[in-house]
Amino acid sequence: MQKNSDTHKMTFQKILLLCLACMLLAACAPKPSKSTATLPVLIPDDTTMISELVELEVGGEPADEVVDVQVPPADDAEPLSSEEIEALETRLNIDIEMDESDRKVVEQYFKYFTHRGRKTFQRYLARCGMLLPHATEIFKEKGLPEEIVYLAFVESGFNAKAYSRVGAAGVWQFMPYTGRVYGLHQNWWIDERRDPYKSASAAADYLLKLYNDFGDWYLAIAAYNAGEGKIGRAIKKTGAESFFELTQKNHKLSYRARLRKETKHYVPKFLAVVKIMRNLEKLGFEPVNEIPCENVTPIQVKGGTDLLALSNDLNLKWRAFSDMNTAFRRQVSPPDYVSTVYVPSNKASKATAFLESDKSRPYAGWLAYKVRKGDSWYRIGRRHGVPISVLKKINNRKSNLLRPGQRLMIPGSNSTQVAWRSPRAKTRAIAQKRGNYIVQKGDTLYDISRATGVSVKTLLSANGLRSAKRLRAGSKLYIPNQSKTTVAKRSSSKKSTKTVAYQVRRGESVWTIAKKFGVSYKDVLRWNRLSKRSILRPGDNLKIYAN
Repeated sequence: MQKNSDTHKMTFQKILLLCLACMLLAACAPKPSKSTATLPVLIPDDTTMISELVELEVGGEPADEVVDVQVPPADDAEPLSSEEIEALETRLNIDIEMDESDRKVVEQYFKYFTHRGRKTFQRYLARCGMLLPHATEIFKEKGLPEEIVYLAFVESGFNAKAYSRVGAAGVWQFMPYTGRVYGLHQNWWIDERRDPYKSASAAADYLLKLYNDFGDWYLAIAAYNAGEGKIGRAIKKTGAESFFELTQKNHKLSYRARLRKETKHYVPKFLAVVKIMRNLEKLGFEPVNEIPCENVTPIQVKGGTDLLALSNDLNLKWRAFSDMNTAFRRQVSPPDYVSTVYVPSNKASKATAFLESDKSRPYAGWLAYKVRKGDSWYRIGRRHGVPISVLKKINNRKSNLLRPGQRLMIPGSNSTQVAWRSPRAKTRAIAQKRGNYIVQKGDTLYDISRATGVSVKTLLSANGLRSAKRLRAGSKLYIPNQSKTTVAKRSSSKKSTKTVAYQVRRGESVWTIAKKFGVSYKDVLRWNRLSKRSILRPGDNLKIYAN
């Protein structure tokens, strides 16, 4: 009977465990959707790629998105209208021979910008404003075909604030080295690759140089994208005389020497853009000359000009002023050379009057400070004598966090903002004026204290110094309660000491060497930055100040 009872108990336990297992499996099973509709799954399309060009921080405003349609754009399956076909067959001023496959690629880009990418192209047109007429005039003056100016649509969509992933910048997407070669300044304060007027002139010069190198505008355009070295080597190895002949022979090149798909489709994309620009009205786009824009006048400004004060004086919001002056990365012009600002033509005289006044340059002499590990707003402010609130305001920062490598604007010694100095900074400034001792090479605050009879603590306080390590040869110190004559006499007796470069011998210690020269062993340690636990070895060199 007992055996049967035990058997039933075991059976019950097994059933219970089985039920628990079923419940766990049911909980892990996927739950059916309440809706019977199938949710779409987004699959990346290999034929298109959208890249954003990123703007460096200027007043906290991000760069406009620039759509870069890659190789080739996807077909929307809609046929071209009769007007579109007529526009596509437009002959260009710079003629080029193409086979059917080349024409097909041009048609793909043409169709993209007139169909799926129509809003994108209209945004390009709205963005160009006065930039296109100005660039057209420059290209015409330098002898370039008018159609070449449309390359800016391919490069950036006329986005003056654009930075690419590889470091190209501005409407004409100059790389840093090429920009410098063609006279475009680039530093912490300014990036003239983003000056649409100066960069247009530089682009015209560069394209003209490429045309003189290759003798063909389409090869010059390809070199603008891929680099003159790449195109030059490819032509030399294939013997091609035109761009499309080069693309047809591209397979004969080694893998590294071949043109990338981006370059192979760069000229077809340019041709599609030119055909659209020649037929804007026929294709239903708003003509560029009907888009309202404001005329601007270039004005030269001295180093350290307060651009924010200038915009306020002209009753312009900083965003509007910045949009006219996309090259500036700060709210102050570079401190060490003259640069160009653009202002509304109807406010040019007012801007000139402001720039002639003293209030236009309160930022002259500012420094670019690189944040170091362990820095904080408090430390930087105390070090340079600038309140934290002022530092944050002029650098357009709200966060308390700083990252090593960040750069901040710091007012330098030539700044007129004396009111921003801390009490310690003011004490240093007064001490420099009253200074009665010039620090000599090898001086320490301890030595000066011993020679003058003034404590180290008093010397630090009287000179606005936080640490005895901040002493520099040639700088002035103020010794309290001492005349210049007294200090000179005491310092002259100090100068009678000589610096000896002593080489440690076998069996010597710091104490025996100090005794030999009649100096304190603590001084020997301090002069040589040693501790009591430091071990001397034969051949070590020590610095000794002895009479």
